[in-house]
Amino acid sequence: MVQSVELLLDDAADAEIRRQWQLLADAGIPSVAAKTAETTRPHITVAVARQLWPRIDHVLEQQSFRPFPVRLGGLLVFGARHPILVRAVVPSEQLLALQRRIFSIVAQCPGVPSNLHPDEWTPHVTLARRVSHQQLGEAVHAVARDRDFPASIVGIRRWDGDQRREWPVARGR
Repeated sequence: MVQSVELLLDDAADAEIRRQWQLLADAGIPSVAAKTAETTRPHITVAVARQLWPRIDHVLEQQSFRPFPVRLGGLLVFGARHPILVRAVVPSEQLLALQRRIFSIVAQCPGVPSNLHPDEWTPHVTLARRVSHQQLGEAVHAVARDRDFPASIVGIRRWDGDQRREWPVARGR
């Protein structure tokens, strides 16, 4: 499992992504909605490591954070063997700066993947994982009519994939 740092969306954007998860589930696509954990919620992952040391949480909690706007954009497909359907997050200077700042805190931890390095990171919100090739067109069709929409980043959480638990490390001030 992995440890991660994730950005949380405002209530309206959270509800919109959940609606898209349900559209996919209703179409028979293995959407994120199929997960039953309470902690499954729309988010933008900004840092991942095999292990995040406890001192990292302390450093993250000391960071200043204010909510800021983002735009959730079009659909992207990641991967070839097990495609992942995501909604892009339009990069802004503020979003990229926050990701760089968080990455610099986490970078010393073991198991940081290269696609989370600044200038390699693609901001997104996951809609469905392990979409079969046969279902990919149907998955895109299920949510492609939805247009870009505004959102706000309202908090930062830590996710522990081993313990399957989350906790806030920053909330809007």
